[in-house]
Amino acid sequence: MSDLRIRTISADEHAAYLTAQPSASFLQTPGWAAVKSEWKAESLGWFDPATPEQLVGVALVLYRQMPKVKRYLAYLPEGPVIDWDAIDLGRYLRPLAAHAQEQGAFGLRMGPPVPARRWSAKTIKDAIAGGQQPKLGDVRPDVIEPSGATVSAQLRALGWKAPRAVEGFAAGQPQYVFQVPLAGKTPDDLLKGMNQLWRRNIKKAEKLGVEVTVGTPEDLKAFHALYVETAERDHFTPRPLPYFVKMYEAMANQPGDCCDFRLYNAYHEGDLVASTIWIRVGGHSWYSYGASSTAKRDVRGSNAIQWRMMSDALAAGAFVYDLRGITDTLDPNDSHVGLIQFKTGTGGEAVEYVGEWDLPLNKALYTAFDLYMRRR
Repeated sequence: MSDLRIRTISADEHAAYLTAQPSASFLQTPGWAAVKSEWKAESLGWFDPATPEQLVGVALVLYRQMPKVKRYLAYLPEGPVIDWDAIDLGRYLRPLAAHAQEQGAFGLRMGPPVPARRWSAKTIKDAIAGGQQPKLGDVRPDVIEPSGATVSAQLRALGWKAPRAVEGFAAGQPQYVFQVPLAGKTPDDLLKGMNQLWRRNIKKAEKLGVEVTVGTPEDLKAFHALYVETAERDHFTPRPLPYFVKMYEAMANQPGDCCDFRLYNAYHEGDLVASTIWIRVGGHSWYSYGASSTAKRDVRGSNAIQWRMMSDALAAGAFVYDLRGITDTLDPNDSHVGLIQFKTGTGGEAVEYVGEWDLPLNKALYTAFDLYMRRR
């Protein structure tokens, strides 16, 4: 079969294609280009020569300029949105590489949305308790996804470089995430799947009168104040308020309503005790950002707000609720284990994706840029 054709498409075409798909990452929506406005961006579409007007895949490509040189790293976060089960991925990827090179890219980076392995909540809990396996990747998975190995083999054959244990190009998207499968489940099923502590905390929040509502752009300032408090408590660097204002405007007002974007607030007796950002594209829903107050932690606002987001995802027809990234550490003495244990309480599963792959288009510039990003 001949290679597919690729060209720039409009945001409307891009959004319309995503709306017709079962799911796609919110990082591949046209609105994400507005969120990452410091990068040059374009929407790309693939077309089959046999049906030249019909889109068969799309991508949001972000171009990061190399210092002092007008050359770029072309980045497709959690994309592209193509048929990853295709017998010949080269039909998509060879035209992508050629197009990126024409745009001045010295290298490509992409994150195929293809799972490789899965671990149940019980398997993770037992591994932490046993203390014998410090990394999730060392634990025998409950499920090995054949597509993960198949896609990885194709990418290697096409000249793509596999993900490395030590990251270059600074932080990309997480390779390990925690997800709660929703397909075919009722709210009662979800509650039964949670551990006893989660069920007790949800019931406690309800008994104490915690109220969860969907917020408006006017609530972003209060969300951000709580988020900064959370960052100080949990020792991470918070994003500035304008970032979230831009994110709300860009993601909530995309063409064709391809993306459902909401801010949730949990109140107890008028006090904001938790605030989160929830996103859905097709059947995939995400808990994207969260914040909680140090005071009144005993009213369990964080559990209440998660339960509301999960319930709304189920009601909207989503088949997965994604709590985003986890580290792969299972060392009981590592501070990151607390986050894994919190997410494991939902009764979901840890999912390892095939990771972010690189294709050097100009090896000298690619190596120089990689070195620069590692030393920053």
